Amino acid sequence: MKITQEFLEDLKFRNRMEEVVSPYVTLKRAGSRLVGLCPFHSEKTPSFTVFTDTNSYHCFGCGSGGDVITFVMAAENLDYIGALEYLCNRVGMKMPEGGDEKSESVRRRRFYDMNREAARFFHASLSKPGSEAAIDYLMNKRGLPKAAITRFGLGYAPNTFNALREHMRSLGYHDEEMAEAFLCGRNRSGKGYFDYFRGRIIFPIIDNFGNVIGFGGRAMGDAQPKYLNSSDTPVFKKSRNLYSLNFARTCCSEELILCEGYMDVIGVNLAGLSNAVATLGTALTSDQARIMAKYTKKVVIAYDSDGAGVAATRRAIPILTEAGLEVRVLHMEGAKDPDEYVKKFGRDKFRALVAASEGKLEFLLGSVMNKYNTDIPDEKIKAAEELCTIAADVDSGVEREVYIGKIATALGIEVASVRSDTERKRKYRKKDRENEEKRKIVMSSLGVGDKVNRDYARNVKAAHAEETVLGLMLLYPEYTEKVRRGEIDLSEDDFVTEFNRRVFSHLREKGSTGGFGAFAEEFSPEEISRMSSMLVARQELTDNSEKVFLESIESLKNAVAESRDKSGDDIDSVMKIIERKKRQNK
Repeated sequence: MKITQEFLEDLKFRNRMEEVVSPYVTLKRAGSRLVGLCPFHSEKTPSFTVFTDTNSYHCFGCGSGGDVITFVMAAENLDYIGALEYLCNRVGMKMPEGGDEKSESVRRRRFYDMNREAARFFHASLSKPGSEAAIDYLMNKRGLPKAAITRFGLGYAPNTFNALREHMRSLGYHDEEMAEAFLCGRNRSGKGYFDYFRGRIIFPIIDNFGNVIGFGGRAMGDAQPKYLNSSDTPVFKKSRNLYSLNFARTCCSEELILCEGYMDVIGVNLAGLSNAVATLGTALTSDQARIMAKYTKKVVIAYDSDGAGVAATRRAIPILTEAGLEVRVLHMEGAKDPDEYVKKFGRDKFRALVAASEGKLEFLLGSVMNKYNTDIPDEKIKAAEELCTIAADVDSGVEREVYIGKIATALGIEVASVRSDTERKRKYRKKDRENEEKRKIVMSSLGVGDKVNRDYARNVKAAHAEETVLGLMLLYPEYTEKVRRGEIDLSEDDFVTEFNRRVFSHLREKGSTGGFGAFAEEFSPEEISRMSSMLVARQELTDNSEKVFLESIESLKNAVAESRDKSGDDIDSVMKIIERKKRQNK
């Protein structure tokens, strides 16, 4: 059975926008709309808007928008079919069977199955000859009980070039797809393949649905790199996943513990705390911070206590804060990381350490004071400059005043002086932000740097007219139907930008009654967000009558004619220059 417009309409009717969004965004009523902080970008003023009348959403900050289908695709990192399945499961509907629409879903499922089989192979390899060093490393050197090895599905990649590859080929998997999943690599000649992970402890990365989506491999000795991680694949994005979130998400409503590595997460679990996660071989991203904000309100950073760990903590604090999370920092003495601390001092002391974690401002104050010798005037000035910069980023007036007082006490400086420098920095920051916003508005209006409609900047007037017409067609399906029936004269030839022509072609072929979800197979989330912007731009206006639609089409045709005339003039000018050059060269 093919996925029909009727199925999509029924699915969206049962999955109301506000109900689907609520677990991700705290919504507040604003007239006929609901608003909240956008889950797709960091902001302090709510710009994420749910339109209950059209069962859609749009963020006036980052421009993301669509319906429940495109929202789930973005929020859960799913493809079109995956989002449909997610929404069907949510309300107890059955997916239509058969049809070509399943092709991408089948491909993703094959990657999931391939990763699962690889994880089974790695885990089984721990009990085979040749894995003695891996067992010794895990159970003796790292002190892991068998239960922890089983819980986290740890494994071992044999130190050969073809062990996994041969096993996977015996199951019917091909070299090309194994390379795409980063289970195999291609040799320099490009003619052969080899196992990507060799002689390493393997940590499977599992998503919230129980799918194995990638792997981390740790060297047992001095081999470099120390950690080797899967790169991005069709089912895995490092910047949008967290290790062990599949366990932590069920017990982290109070707080999440953010660690640096896999072994730290397992060590925290051995202390009886299952609410630990780690990034995946990269620095913390804003996407990961927003994912954490879906499940908790507070994050305790438990990075290594060395210089690199302190620097990483300082980088993570503003990212977590911008996502709306309360941030605290674990202060460890006598151990370099959580795993070592638990082994040296026991689970009870570690749990007490978590409970006594310090606030982000206390941590930042301490890290700066440790960095400078404030008995030296020049260094005291540098410390004051850095601390005032930190204070200037604090939005809460009360919190900022408390921090200013602590800075003054720590440095032995008058509170008024610290406050004056802090407010001066805030003023400059505000001016810089305003100038940047103005620059973005100007650039956007000119289409400069437009990654969705790359033709916009070359045809601003025509492209703007195209968006007006498409916005009306998206807002009112009856206009689209009149175009489809030929009652209104409008065709692909009336569009000069490739992206808007694609949108029009889709509307003319399939209509607009299916909403944005109907576009999801052929258009990217960014492209659908652009369509949402077109619709919302018209939705904000009071007059969207058919008369306005017809006038907009006439304006579009005139703008396109002008654009093409100008293009012709440009070509004529170029030809004249070429002819003149030819004459000069004779």
